Amino acid sequence: MKKLWGGRFSKTTDQLVEDFHSSISFDQRLYKEDIEGSIAHARMLGAQGIISEEESHLIINGLSELLDEIAAGKVEFDQKSEDIHMNIESLLTDKIGDAGKKLHTGRSRNDQVALDVRLNLLREMEEIQDLLRALMEALLTVAEKNVQTVLPGYTHLQRAQPINFAHHMMAYFEMFYRDYQRLLDTAKRTSVSPLGSGAMAGTTFPLDRERVKEELGMQEISRNSLDAVSDRDFIIEFTSFASITMMHLSRLSEEIIFWSSQEAAFIELDDAYSTGSSIMPQKKNPDVAELVRGKTGRVYGNLMQILTVMKGLPLAYNKDMQEDKESLFDTVDTLKKCLLVYAPMLTTMRIREDNMLDAAKKGYTNATDLADYLVYKGLPFRDAHEVSGKLVAYGIAEGKELDQMTMSEFKSFSEMIEEDIYQAIDVRTCVEKRDLPGATGFTKTKEAIIEAKIIIESL
Repeated sequence: MKKLWGGRFSKTTDQLVEDFHSSISFDQRLYKEDIEGSIAHARMLGAQGIISEEESHLIINGLSELLDEIAAGKVEFDQKSEDIHMNIESLLTDKIGDAGKKLHTGRSRNDQVALDVRLNLLREMEEIQDLLRALMEALLTVAEKNVQTVLPGYTHLQRAQPINFAHHMMAYFEMFYRDYQRLLDTAKRTSVSPLGSGAMAGTTFPLDRERVKEELGMQEISRNSLDAVSDRDFIIEFTSFASITMMHLSRLSEEIIFWSSQEAAFIELDDAYSTGSSIMPQKKNPDVAELVRGKTGRVYGNLMQILTVMKGLPLAYNKDMQEDKESLFDTVDTLKKCLLVYAPMLTTMRIREDNMLDAAKKGYTNATDLADYLVYKGLPFRDAHEVSGKLVAYGIAEGKELDQMTMSEFKSFSEMIEEDIYQAIDVRTCVEKRDLPGATGFTKTKEAIIEAKIIIESL
């Protein structure tokens, strides 16, 4: 098969090089964007008089037919045509004749591929926005049902202070809302049309770049042709966003794995989102959460891969940049799959409120509130902290929680302690008294949920 770029060459490409060089095995997923970009380019070429209107219509009609044929599975791509761009052009020329050879006027594969990847990523970003929104809605659903559910909060994986489960869920809402905002911000810098930059220096043809940008629904045109064909910042930015989002998913997965263990028994995952053991009949494993945790490293690896590819490249285009796509596509697919399965896993899990409350009552999670009680009585905080610490040490030695101690035991450490101490260190009181904006108090948590619903409605 004669190469579309073969005029300068006297020998055919070695088969080993054909196999090594070709990207059609993975970049064929860009066919829709490649055809959409080519249709916009052909329409502009006709309007500018660079090709005739008749040729422009012929090309557009041929490309539209190709789009339908590929979508219907009627087209087989040829490895010898190397990539999706050359495949489309060859198929078009076979379909409509010499007019197809004029499609590439004023264009290079360098600005063409940059456009295709941007258009494809923008389309994927819209789907990911919907999936993130669904996850945030799932977190809100769980939170709204569990404002009054008390559990121990942890630091260093040690029981620290009582909180409510809704507040814990809303912490992840904040994380994924930041991710959503990062994605929108990344989309702005992705929505830049490089078409018209040519191979690196622009073109001598009077292209209407603004027209093409408008037809493709992009926000800007690139300002520098060298940068336009060699820029992959938008891929790095997206993969960075995806890595941060996966990190948040992984953190939540770690908690779900712990909460669903028999040691904690705070939740039970639905059977539909769990798996069993091939040898141990009793097992119910949180495999979805574990897989998400594991796939996080895969996305991190993709970020390091593209950063490493780009770090030593001089301007402008280099063949190394063909390595941008497989890792990007893998990141997109991995993130979408994780987000898709996560929301229903959350909304179907059973919350074991009694176990959470029992755990919150143990481990001296109300020790800070005991210190605060003494401060309100007039004792300096450092002294109050010491008294509370000594009471905890005494409780550990005696096998008693703070609320199990007698008044005489309390008085032996501080005469300031009165009968109202039992109400002050009740774990539900400990939660409710934290009523500052952003804190875990029941009232403030309800307000946070209302505010979050407004945020969701605005997305």
